[in-house]
Amino acid sequence: MLGTGELAFAVLSTALVLLMTPGLAFFYGGLVKAKSVVSMMMMSFGSLALIGVLWVLYGYSMSAVENPTDFSGNPFASFGLAGLDNEGLVGAAYGATFAIITVALISGSIADRARFGAWLVFAGIWATVSYFPVAAWVWGGGWIMELGTWLDMPSVIDYAGGTAVHINAGAAALALAIVLGKRFGFAKGIMQPHNVPLVLLGAALLWFGWFGFNVGAEFLNGLENAGLITVNTLGATSAAILGWLAIEKVKEGKATSIGAASGAVAGLVAITPACASITPGFALLLGVIAGALSALAVELKFKLGYDDSLDVVGIHLAAGLIGTLYLGFFATDTGLFTGGDYGQLVVQAIAAFGVLIYGFLAALIIGFAIEKTIGFRVKSEDEIAGVDLVVHGEAAYSFGQDPERR
Repeated sequence: MLGTGELAFAVLSTALVLLMTPGLAFFYGGLVKAKSVVSMMMMSFGSLALIGVLWVLYGYSMSAVENPTDFSGNPFASFGLAGLDNEGLVGAAYGATFAIITVALISGSIADRARFGAWLVFAGIWATVSYFPVAAWVWGGGWIMELGTWLDMPSVIDYAGGTAVHINAGAAALALAIVLGKRFGFAKGIMQPHNVPLVLLGAALLWFGWFGFNVGAEFLNGLENAGLITVNTLGATSAAILGWLAIEKVKEGKATSIGAASGAVAGLVAITPACASITPGFALLLGVIAGALSALAVELKFKLGYDDSLDVVGIHLAAGLIGTLYLGFFATDTGLFTGGDYGQLVVQAIAAFGVLIYGFLAALIIGFAIEKTIGFRVKSEDEIAGVDLVVHGEAAYSFGQDPERR
């Protein structure tokens, strides 16, 4: 039985994580062209609305399994959250916020060129076949939770979503970038953020809400690791900013505010799976590594030819992998260099790449099916004109003018 304080902490953490999705909308909205802001932000709010409903209806029921070999839980077991007590409902609400932002993260890869209706169709199907089951694998008694037992190795560590959230979303983002193809005029240096302060505001809100993301689950553990998780979330993120800016300075000669914001997000992603299982010193090291490597990873899209508009792959997939695999080396007592052997690294790698492959294939199949039926990408002339007016009939910046007369 949870005490009043623990329940209050859970509710507060739920609100903090929910705020992350509007924060993501600001972060993404500032990075796109001025004539795509509404479209970009609506994808986050669309995810908030649709996935919130689906989670209440059947997503929560699918996120826990009775047998580790089950693909997912029975969607009708607690349909509409029927039968849950007060504590169960609070936990379900907290879990919903994770599902919402996981789906919203994917949208950054298809900025400036996606239809809103098609995005909602994708979001609903992908959440159902990818996020809800993967959440069961990682936290709900599924095969990832039991992997260590099966292999006689340490259990997989993913405290707050390195696999289920960031690797899963990053893999799906890569798939959709392939499905929708490149933006018109895609080239390095051409696609500049239209509103830098909006990006920084979004990053700040994400960092603020991330304390609910990482520390929030401690309401189930009597808050015994709350201090460690809080310090690690702060330290790794700060160090990641420095890591990203150092790479920028060496490569480009300037340290940018966009780099600082991106580095913060990379650090937050990397510490997510590891926040309760490494010491603060190793959290700082993880942050520097994640910030530096993510700054390099965002360049891969130009070398490999996929247009991940807002670097979901370079930040969330890359930093998610880094944070998840890092535990194999530095997890307290079980890491290769911290008292353990290779076992932790093995189970971390199996979980990470298992989720990556599954999330990618699910998104690729769903994305291609939507593109070949109802169509996923807007017409080229609509992309050039700006998707905001075409798709939503609104302009982010009208400056007192009637947007239809401009």
